[in-house]
Amino acid sequence: MYLTQPLHKALRECPGREALVFADRRSTYRDLVRQVATLASVLKGLGLKEGERAGILALNSDRYVTFVFGVLWAGGVFNTVNIRWSPVEIAYSLDDCDTRFLFVDDEFVPLIEEVRALSKSLETVVYIGEKACPEGMLNLAELMAGAEPVDDAGRSGDQLACILYTGGTTGAPKGVMLSHANLYTCSIGAVMPACRGDGVVGLHSAPFFHVAGVGLILQLTLRLGTHVIVPRFEEVAVMSAIQRERVVETFLVPTMMRAVLAHPRFPEFDLSSLRCMMYGASPIDSTLLKKAMTAWPKASFLQLYGMTELSPVVCILPDYCHSDAAYADKLMAAGLPAHMAEVRVVDSEDNEVPRGQVGEIVARGPMVMRGYWNKPEQTEEALRRGWMHTGDAGYMDDAGYVFLVDRIKDMVVTGGENVYSVEVEDALLRMPAIAQCAVIGVPDEKWGERVHAVIVLAAGAEAAEADIVAHCKTLIANYKCPRSFEFVDEMPLSGAGKILKYKLKEAHWSGQGRRIG
Repeated sequence: MYLTQPLHKALRECPGREALVFADRRSTYRDLVRQVATLASVLKGLGLKEGERAGILALNSDRYVTFVFGVLWAGGVFNTVNIRWSPVEIAYSLDDCDTRFLFVDDEFVPLIEEVRALSKSLETVVYIGEKACPEGMLNLAELMAGAEPVDDAGRSGDQLACILYTGGTTGAPKGVMLSHANLYTCSIGAVMPACRGDGVVGLHSAPFFHVAGVGLILQLTLRLGTHVIVPRFEEVAVMSAIQRERVVETFLVPTMMRAVLAHPRFPEFDLSSLRCMMYGASPIDSTLLKKAMTAWPKASFLQLYGMTELSPVVCILPDYCHSDAAYADKLMAAGLPAHMAEVRVVDSEDNEVPRGQVGEIVARGPMVMRGYWNKPEQTEEALRRGWMHTGDAGYMDDAGYVFLVDRIKDMVVTGGENVYSVEVEDALLRMPAIAQCAVIGVPDEKWGERVHAVIVLAAGAEAAEADIVAHCKTLIANYKCPRSFEFVDEMPLSGAGKILKYKLKEAHWSGQGRRIG
């Protein structure tokens, strides 16, 4: 199994089919393959060795898709850098896996000077923007003009394809190692539950740096579809693209879905071409889901559940659960295990619990990651006894549907982004005015969950919320910073002195039903 295989298939079967649509640029599969093979030549000419990492810090674009496949064609490993990170976090991810090459667009050029100063590994920055090439960077257009296509390196199977960084419970991001086989088998499993066909037109608005964005690139290419791309999620841009290109399928995080449906211009657009609406990555409430199903009555709905370590999909809630009243009790389920995944619910000793009993969701199969880059202890813990331990608490009903009820790990999913409480708490506690804190996720109509900080101030100290946020922004990304606060005199503690976060959550989650999606 090799991830560039669909490109070879497209070149044989449908070279003239449209592959990429971005702004005023349109490329056929013939064009795409040549661009990919030429980019691979450029990378090899710059010194990229087999298995070496190349990073990208950019908004969604056709060039991003070319980068992903170009790195693979060259025999490299791609590192898609989180565009919401601070320069400190970006530099950490580059250095952690020794990424010497970084592709950057206009949006992130202003960060590069600081990233370069912080990073020990970064050597070459390649500019892929639309303006004049900044000083100290190489211009991709010029490099491509002087290069000739090369043959596919042919890496495959268990060989590493990418390193995707996800938050760590120790506060430092972890590099999730995914192989060609991991991503290929997961792509097959994700498209099997619905007859979505070949050659469909799909819209990308989810960020490509995220595992969901990467997965969607691979899934659509596997079916030789047309990638319609917008730089970032924006309601009118999404609706305009669907109408203009007659988009058949797309993926929206629930916060995106809510924003589209609530937009005042929603009635102006003809979105009737949609036939498949995929959603996931954060909680969805039944009211929003039913509103979406009413707005797009001809579309099938699929919920996708998983995590970066699972490449990423492990459970899928099929369309018939959304459309058939006989399955009404399944509508809030995460879904059934994907065809290539084995899922069970276990207790603290990894014993499978009876159906209906809550435990930790674990999974195994060909989509499970190879491990965390240079973190053998955390890898061993996550993959103990041969199962990936998700950190999600849930149960399985008698029909095999998986339901999620809470998180075992201290993680908040806000707008589809994972935020680890310990990382935010560490930032908060670096402020002298804060004596004690706990970070939890609380319900939020827009974001699904928001980062909420419960704080005990030091004796005699004062701290305004705005000052706390400003402090945090110097250490962590904006989306990780608390959006709401609660100041208390003392924390609820266990006998061992541990803060009882479930007590802090009770007032916020009472009557909310399931806590994660």
